[in-house]
Amino acid sequence: QVQLVESGGGLVQPGGSLRLSCAASGSIFSIYAMGWYRQAPGKQRELVAIITRDGSTKYADSVKGRFTISRDNAKNTVALQMNSLKPEDTAVYYCKTERTFDGSGWYDYWGQGTQVTVSS
Repeated sequence: QVQLVESGGGLVQPGGSLRLSCAASGSIFSIYAMGWYRQAPGKQRELVAIITRDGSTKYADSVKGRFTISRDNAKNTVALQMNSLKPEDTAVYYCKTERTFDGSGWYDYWGQGTQVTVSS
């Protein structure tokens, strides 16, 4: 059983910055990838950024150059540094672990989500 807890969301002005954090806990032996997804009102959930255990990263085109994803394998945490925020970044942000081995099988897990609002 694995639990994901996100933190760091809130209200920020356009051009500002926020840092989201996610901690995975429970019976964890290995996590192949940790990522951040977001869902804005009226839109489908989309991948924002993802990082594998060996440090390979991918970003959505809309956030390249503004967001940075990082990971601490020893602590099973992932962070998303968001700079130069825009109103269109407003969404609920979700942490996800992919191919998480709990000792018996490989599973995906989702966090509960944290609200990010970019507005003046």
